[in-house]
Amino acid sequence: MLDELLHRVSNHTPRTLETDRRFPEAAVLMPITRSDEPELLLTLRASGLSTHGGEVAFPGGRRDPEDPDLIFTALREAEEEIGLPPGLVEVIGPLSPLISLHGIKVTPYVGLIPDFVEYQANDAEIAAVFSVPLEFFRKDPREHTHRIDYQGRSWYVPSYRYGEYKIWGLTAIMIVELINLLYDDAKISLHQPPKSFINI
Repeated sequence: MLDELLHRVSNHTPRTLETDRRFPEAAVLMPITRSDEPELLLTLRASGLSTHGGEVAFPGGRRDPEDPDLIFTALREAEEEIGLPPGLVEVIGPLSPLISLHGIKVTPYVGLIPDFVEYQANDAEIAAVFSVPLEFFRKDPREHTHRIDYQGRSWYVPSYRYGEYKIWGLTAIMIVELINLLYDDAKISLHQPPKSFINI
């Protein structure tokens, strides 16, 4: 499973953003545990934050001027937010960049991490650190679908419920790209409504 993940992500060509605008940059780390049943590590952002407070997200944030590249940004932010030492992460490669609702170009990087790490959540930024088996997303167990009209096309973004956590928005889009890349039978579409979709 992990060998296949390494192979597929490292050979993946992310989509490029077709835009002439220059956006501020950010990066997130999509940490996957090295285990027989790999899990995706996620965070619940502190409710008091000015942007995306109380939402589920991957560790990450804005690129600092002194950051040599976006991989460095993702690793630095993961260390600041959840105490994940950069030396424990094997970065495999990027997925497709996305523009957030706040006008920031966010590039996700997939990385492998040890199965057992003691996370030290930065209380000012992170309310919880949790993990979800990759297999959970494979069957697309969405609770509902958000239709987002963006850049001239409609996106049908799944919203997942895992325990007390709601996983949606940009984070869900990144997860769908990863799952489609990893599992040939997933075939989760972001541009076609699911059969059960009701446009409210």
